[in-house]
Amino acid sequence: MYHDKRVRVNRNITSPQVRLIDMHGTMLGIKPLIEAVNMAKGANMDLVEISPDANPPVCKVMDFSKFLYEKEKQDRENRKKQKAGVLKEIRLNPRIASHDLQTKVKHIETFLKEHNKVRVTVVFRGRENQHRNLGEEILMSIKDNLSNVGIVEGRPQMMGNRMSIMLAPAQSTKAHPAAAPKPLAGAQQPAPAPKPEQAPGT
Repeated sequence: MYHDKRVRVNRNITSPQVRLIDMHGTMLGIKPLIEAVNMAKGANMDLVEISPDANPPVCKVMDFSKFLYEKEKQDRENRKKQKAGVLKEIRLNPRIASHDLQTKVKHIETFLKEHNKVRVTVVFRGRENQHRNLGEEILMSIKDNLSNVGIVEGRPQMMGNRMSIMLAPAQSTKAHPAAAPKPLAGAQQPAPAPKPEQAPGT
């Protein structure tokens, strides 16, 4: 009826004796396997080997399908924790266009929501090194736009021709409503239209 290669259940248990725990969690001591299986069957439950390396193995009377569900749930949580905490890096050019910057911001947001840290780096080449203030503006606009999902660790760091900030996942991305997006400091943004001059006396 049940099949799981990692866990022995009922008559798939090979030890002639088991250390038995009943459905209430009470340790009943060492019992013959057949007696333990019959007890589980009488309670309309299963005999599950929970500590196969013990001598004799520890078995518990329980609902095996529920046991598998809880085990799979725990495995998923463990896998999620193993994936968490990966350091990602996004590299930008100080002359990046606004729509390209918006795409990068979406990628950073995804990484943060997956509980990864993200290093955002602006790389300056040639004459771009004379306009490093543009890189800082870009990094600060990214910080502001992602303030609801990430927090900046420290100030922008300059190493050679690279300026970077480190973004860490916020403690809770659900605790605060998403902030309204702010204009991103990318290149190719239209300049505001000049205000018309008023005629004298009007």
